[in-house]
Amino acid sequence: MGIFASIRSALARTIAPATPLAPAGGSGGWWSVVREPFTGAWQQNVEIRQDTVLTYSAEFACVTLIASDIGKLCLRLVEQSDDDVWDETESPAFSPVIRKPNRYQTIHKFVEQWITSKLIWGNTYVLKERDGRGVVVALYVLDPTRVTPLLAPDGSVYYELQRNDLGGAAITGTDDTLIVPAREIIHDTMVCLSHPLIGVSPIFACGLAAMQGLAIQNSATTFFTNGSRPSGLLVGPPGMTQGQLLQAKTDWMAAYGGPGKAGAVAAIAGDLKYTPLTINAVDAQLIEQLKWTAETVCSCYHVAPYMIGIGPPPPYANVEPLLQQYYSQCIQSLLVNFETCYEEGVGLLEPVNGRQYGVEFDIDDLIWMDTATRTKAAGDAIHAGALSPDEARRKYFGLGPVVGGDTPYMQQQMFSLAALAVRDAADPFAKPTPAPLAAPPVGEVPVDQVAATVRHLLAQVLERAA
Repeated sequence: MGIFASIRSALARTIAPATPLAPAGGSGGWWSVVREPFTGAWQQNVEIRQDTVLTYSAEFACVTLIASDIGKLCLRLVEQSDDDVWDETESPAFSPVIRKPNRYQTIHKFVEQWITSKLIWGNTYVLKERDGRGVVVALYVLDPTRVTPLLAPDGSVYYELQRNDLGGAAITGTDDTLIVPAREIIHDTMVCLSHPLIGVSPIFACGLAAMQGLAIQNSATTFFTNGSRPSGLLVGPPGMTQGQLLQAKTDWMAAYGGPGKAGAVAAIAGDLKYTPLTINAVDAQLIEQLKWTAETVCSCYHVAPYMIGIGPPPPYANVEPLLQQYYSQCIQSLLVNFETCYEEGVGLLEPVNGRQYGVEFDIDDLIWMDTATRTKAAGDAIHAGALSPDEARRKYFGLGPVVGGDTPYMQQQMFSLAALAVRDAADPFAKPTPAPLAAPPVGEVPVDQVAATVRHLLAQVLERAA
């Protein structure tokens, strides 16, 4: 019997009666409370839907920017060495699922979908698939609208999954739903404002601004479709019947309304008068309003507006401080939460056969420096003794090792603090006493005596030659 078949047969005795926290589909219960854009919105049939909000350009840009930036980072398996350093490694139990998380996604698209689900819905649910040994061999990011967290009276957490043909053997078949324990689900949440199992998306805060931006765009579209001419009133003389007024309106719209009729000369019969009502585009300040709504969306995602084309970038000569700000304020928490949830989900928090594994993103993939900057950074790291030449070649240029390049270097004239302390223990300004010449070993002729003999013989040779 497979692991999921065992779950099906055992859970009927263990979870009833469990209380749903977020009904599937995102409607009703606690979920409907947080989705109300403003007080009394539901009475007015006003709602903020994720699929509608994402049609706003700033919302779409923020979500795709963050998800694609994290998706392009290399996720690697690392092992803790005796020196408390995490080195990249390989493991037959954990490496395959990192390289290929499931049958239809690469690791980069898997990470991107994980982050996208978290940003849009506030929650990411990942279903594990195990082999006969209990080792996780596949991971599936589920549709958040088809997952319901359940809370049992004893505090146990379960998840109700609706049928999903991409979810592997776990949630396919004849059953419409499946309830699984929390150990079979990786649940990564955004900030949990009201319940620790229910994350809240940034759309909760910026959805109304996004809807306002969409309303402005729709209004502008209608405005320019009508030839940038404001709408108005046709005022007739007293005594006109309702039929005459409707006929005058019909004739007016047929002659001057709609696209392609801008600039036509209006001929008004009788005492009819046309009074414009809508203010023009300058007075409406559509551009400023759109910019404000876009900046509000960016602030909720912690993305600098210039990164999605809203306004000019700061006048910095070096882009690295801007990326550092983006990393620390926007994506660092997402990376840390991903790594922790992934390690817990596949069983990396505890040592395995005496070896401590983990996963980490290579944040150097966030920016690929130009050649001049990479060369300078590599040279500075080598000269400071921080990296060996081989490490600098691999980190900054992706090159292999060379002979003698595996040792960090340090300049000879540099001394450690301990050596300087020994030197300064005595008077550092005292003149050094010259050491006495050592007596030559017994049986050996002193060097100065040999030199004197050579000079005497040379003088005799020169004298005879003269």
